[in-house]
Amino acid sequence: MVSLRIQNKAGALPPLILGGIIALIGLVLTMGGIYLAVLGGSAYYVLAGVALLASGALLIRRNILGGWLYCAIFVLTVIWALAEAGTNNWALVPRVIAPLVLLVATFLVMPTLSARSHRWKLGLGASAVAVILTGVTGLIFARMADTGPVSQLPELRFDMGDPSLMSAGDDWPAYGGTDAARRFSPLGQITAENVKNLKRIWVTHTGDMPSSDKIAKTYGGENTPLKVGNMLYVCTPKNIVLALDPATGKQRWKFDPKVSDEAIPYTAACRGVSYFAVPGAPADQPCAQRIVYGTLDARLFALDARTGGRCAAFGRNGEVDTKIGMGDTPPGYVSINSPPTIVRGVVVTGHQVLDGQDRWAPSGVIRGYDAVTGKLRWAWDMMHPDWNGYPPPGQTWARGTPNMWTIASGDEQLGLVYLPMGNAAADYYSSLRRPQERDFATSLVALDVTTGKPRWKFQAVRDDVWDYDFGAQATLVDFKGTPALVLPSKQGDIYVLDRRTGRPLTPVGTIKAPGGGVEPQQRAATQRVSLWHTLRKPQLTERDMWGMSPIDQMICRIQFRKASYKGFFTPPESDRRSIEYPGYNGGTDWGGIAVDPRRGVIVANYNDMPNYVRLVPRAEADKKGWAPRDQARGDIGGAEGAGDPQAHTPYAIDVNAGWRLPLTGMLCKQPPYGGIRAIDMATGRTIWDRPLGEARTNGPFGIPSMLPWTIGTPNNGGSVVTAGGVIFVAAATDNLIRAIDLKTGKVLWKDVLPAGGQATPMTYMVGGKQYLVIAPGGHHFMETPIGDEVIAYALP
Repeated sequence: MVSLRIQNKAGALPPLILGGIIALIGLVLTMGGIYLAVLGGSAYYVLAGVALLASGALLIRRNILGGWLYCAIFVLTVIWALAEAGTNNWALVPRVIAPLVLLVATFLVMPTLSARSHRWKLGLGASAVAVILTGVTGLIFARMADTGPVSQLPELRFDMGDPSLMSAGDDWPAYGGTDAARRFSPLGQITAENVKNLKRIWVTHTGDMPSSDKIAKTYGGENTPLKVGNMLYVCTPKNIVLALDPATGKQRWKFDPKVSDEAIPYTAACRGVSYFAVPGAPADQPCAQRIVYGTLDARLFALDARTGGRCAAFGRNGEVDTKIGMGDTPPGYVSINSPPTIVRGVVVTGHQVLDGQDRWAPSGVIRGYDAVTGKLRWAWDMMHPDWNGYPPPGQTWARGTPNMWTIASGDEQLGLVYLPMGNAAADYYSSLRRPQERDFATSLVALDVTTGKPRWKFQAVRDDVWDYDFGAQATLVDFKGTPALVLPSKQGDIYVLDRRTGRPLTPVGTIKAPGGGVEPQQRAATQRVSLWHTLRKPQLTERDMWGMSPIDQMICRIQFRKASYKGFFTPPESDRRSIEYPGYNGGTDWGGIAVDPRRGVIVANYNDMPNYVRLVPRAEADKKGWAPRDQARGDIGGAEGAGDPQAHTPYAIDVNAGWRLPLTGMLCKQPPYGGIRAIDMATGRTIWDRPLGEARTNGPFGIPSMLPWTIGTPNNGGSVVTAGGVIFVAAATDNLIRAIDLKTGKVLWKDVLPAGGQATPMTYMVGGKQYLVIAPGGHHFMETPIGDEVIAYALP
């Protein structure tokens, strides 16, 4: 008798536990569902919540009807999910997977609620259903990497010359391959057929690692090495330059400019260095070939490319302080993290001004220095177009003007440099901007390298309050017989312009832009868009909300309904959040695009994420302690815009980058969050489009799922395309480098990197062997591991 009572009590426990879980979920869904329905959202959650409450209550009472009711709820949920999301696998995850887990548990519990003579039947049936559902789920997820449609890849049809007068092949002499920024190599030893045999040939450690956990929150490598002759040049986050043997990785020389941690801006990064050969100088003369680059503390260095020694005749002992003429520049406010562009012997450099700190931050002035002497040739200050050199005594370059933090491209034939310009200081508030700032912000500006004067400009966004500055180099091409450039934007639009005049060569239109926000009188009635090709996806709807379960998907739906969202270019507000889509990470960011100039194919990896934004009134920001960097009391690091003070404006800014839930860290928009696309340059037609990035390092609460399913992750860093028909790209948050078939978009090979691959790879030839090299430094913003490796691959 005692044994029977114990068995009965043990048998009562599973339905009690399961019923309690289902009832609790039902209570949450009911309460949240009522709120969502009041906001005008889906009624599913309140209906499902009430039904789950009933199912849980019946199970707690050991009534088998609770199990059958849950089965009915699941069937109706699947019908609703398919009606909302169709067969979009990732969209089905929060709608179906968690309920499926509870369904399996329900089937396993139900035999304990039936008559003893029927238990074996229910138990056998439950096991069979569990196995079948598990198999079906596996098949669904196996389809996550479905390759999708493919159009015909163009044949070889062009012979584009390079207006930068450089050539990539055996060498990789500039950040983008050449100053035309095509990121194309004519090497074809590695092909789509043999790339699967790539092996690591050597690994070198630079030794540049964060000095503390605090500094680790700022590290982001972003470096693309150069290869010229028998040297490979690498730059580390703290601006240490190393020359390596390109065949072995052995260090030839090292130069450390001794940049302090205090100088680190938002990110410690050195995207690259520049190479310059002095015309007519004997090859064995010191500094006849030199490495020119900038540092986080805004110094410009010239080093002997053979020895690493300072070029003493350049500036003062091989360096120039680019902050001269700027006035007050607190540490970290002004930095150079992109390689300068050298055209006709002029070193053209911009600099990064720390975002979001002060409306009157240091100037965004662009300068041109003599590549031999380091003497200032000219300076372009848009507020003082008549100034040709340093400011007059007692004055400074105009503060707060748009800057060029990224990389310019250069045309030696035309004598032009193409500057992707950022925004005026205080990205999210425009009322204090001056006319010149409105004209040149978020524009591509063609500057005459001889005079430093603008030749033309092309503006993508009017009165930008979304941080939509141009992040990518323009890529120089020939387009139907016209000298042209391809210009990608953070909004996802791709423009093709005549690089002599800035005239669009492909259709450009306008869309009606929403008004409102805190500055309704400032908002432009229309905004420019590309009618030729865009990477941006359709506007968001409530159905696009995501999560790992119905509960967090419901929370995201509530946030969507509460926020201001009027489509593209929704202006920020102060009394509630607004949705910015795409967010400030793109579209296309600093990684840029690659172009196969023989086939006329553009390769663009891109991001597809919103930001969740709010302007914070000054009094509230002051209470939170949000102050400019030189006054701040908290730690540096974190996501850009997440509590930036925007001093000397009425509002600070709070950006939830990617729109993440605070508890789980999951993104509110459904996947994919990033992709890679091949585009026919002659027509603007998509050849193929694939998600980029696996789910292996992503998961709720920051726990890596290790799932090898292609989800399409956020990505930073560009791609390289080769004559062998192979695209090499890392960029995604899965810490993988891949080889992708240019014809189909299919992944042909991949390797796990020791740190995040937020850098563009490069390729070269030495000793008859083609090498692929990447410097996976990781990135704090992408939350990937930090590292100091430089890795080379080749065929065995």
